[in-house]
Amino acid sequence: MSEPKSLRPLGVGTFYEQVGGHETFVKLAAAFYRGIADDEVLKPMYPEVDLAAAEERMLMFLEQYWGGPTTYSETRGHPRLRMRHAGFHIDPEARDRWLAHMRRAVDELELSPVHEATLWDYLERAAHAMVNTFEPQPGR
Repeated sequence: MSEPKSLRPLGVGTFYEQVGGHETFVKLAAAFYRGIADDEVLKPMYPEVDLAAAEERMLMFLEQYWGGPTTYSETRGHPRLRMRHAGFHIDPEARDRWLAHMRRAVDELELSPVHEATLWDYLERAAHAMVNTFEPQPGR
């Protein structure tokens, strides 16, 4: 594994800027959705055949959350993550699959340990918060 990217130290600029800005979040979203494309549990949750729109929404959300452009709120309103995901069957298996794809995506970024831990802590908490049932998906 290569050395972590040379990034701004914590405390200088936003987290978004510290980790490399737009290009870093583009890479994260793209890597995540490469995994989703072939996931038999998660892919059916996306009505779009092409995941590009979902990838763009995640990119905008994560950029805004971490201190980048506010494009997400400007185009879609308040994030309301639980509300936006309420119609999907998100059980622990779906959460764990989501986290596995996100783990691979985060690893591709090769962030400094403190930036990686900060990002991963948020992603884990968000994934756990999205669980809305403990009943297995019918047919699984």
